[in-house]
Amino acid sequence: MNFPYFLAKRITLSGQRTFSKLIVRVTIGALSLAILAIIMAVAILQGFKQEITDKQRGFFGDVIIVKNDRNDSYVNTPISLSAEEIEKLEQHPNIINIYPFATKAGIMNVDGEVEGVLLKGIDADYDQEFLSKTILEGETIDFKDDQSENQLLISSLIANRLELKVGDSFIMHFIQESVRKRKFVVRGIFSTNSEELDKMYVIGSLSLIRKLNNLENNEVGGYEVRVKDFNQLDQTTTDVNEELPVALYATNVVEQLPDIFNWLNMLDMNDNVIFILMVIVAVINMISALLISILERSSMIGLLKALGMQNSKIRTIFLYNSLYLIGYGLILGNILAILLYAFQKSTQFFKLDPAVYYVSYVPMEISWITVLILNLLLIIIALFTLFIPSMLISRISPIKTLQFK
Repeated sequence: MNFPYFLAKRITLSGQRTFSKLIVRVTIGALSLAILAIIMAVAILQGFKQEITDKQRGFFGDVIIVKNDRNDSYVNTPISLSAEEIEKLEQHPNIINIYPFATKAGIMNVDGEVEGVLLKGIDADYDQEFLSKTILEGETIDFKDDQSENQLLISSLIANRLELKVGDSFIMHFIQESVRKRKFVVRGIFSTNSEELDKMYVIGSLSLIRKLNNLENNEVGGYEVRVKDFNQLDQTTTDVNEELPVALYATNVVEQLPDIFNWLNMLDMNDNVIFILMVIVAVINMISALLISILERSSMIGLLKALGMQNSKIRTIFLYNSLYLIGYGLILGNILAILLYAFQKSTQFFKLDPAVYYVSYVPMEISWITVLILNLLLIIIALFTLFIPSMLISRISPIKTLQFK
């Protein structure tokens, strides 16, 4: 029989408390708030990072293959990969698909109002799943339609500036040796909540850009490569570069947008700071509760010592008692965190300014493994820290405490 555990259970569940009752409640509340704050901070940070990362990946692809030159303009130098070269790249275990694209600068002219944009051309094989998630009105481009070259997706930012709606038509001018113009119809209006993307890009047909730039049917501006595991992005980029001809090179979305991804990586420090602060608060409360509990039961400690119980066994009793308080507080905190997480995921009740945060609501994303690790870390740190104040038990004299009683 584990006597320290038995005694700890008795004094925890049925023991009478006097002035320590309030301290115990405060301790449980502090632990609940600590784990709630930690889980919410991690969930929000992970959700925010995933939302921003998915947005950049969805719009630009993971790995981008372009011409190996010093062309810094918005229009890439034409390139082409043979079917065999594409098939060889797609055999890479981390590559899902490869999509061709091209870009061309243009000027939208609507009732005398002009807007400079960058037309991104895609073809029928392009996965428009990300685009479909951003559509506010209308639909994605229908490449089965004979008039697909005239269809265009524009952002809500551009639509509001030029007062365009789904189904409206307008003229776009393309500046080249001889200015060319085309008539387009607004097929859909999208919003990525990223001003940099929304104010610059419109989505159209790759075949139209080929005609405007006099490209061959197999020539494109570049290729977007989608990967399975984003954590292996650097290695995949290196592997793709090794397979490409010398005239081409591969870069990735992190290298293309270093400011955004460096900013996201810096946000990890916020999580670390919150974790440390919440652990400190929880540990201070636990130490206070343990010391008061020891002082409150000094007579019991003296009696146990008089009966021959070792100091280590008595310390174990109070550590078991502390573990009960920790468990009680963590259970309450986890329940609150799960409820709040489920509420926000289903309702998106808490909103953000998309002009500042790139998203219109507070995103949350966390795994059960992460929650378990956070709970275990808090338990281990708390028990390890509580071992030091529990040494006070060895300084309690059984003669003095029994006499005092």
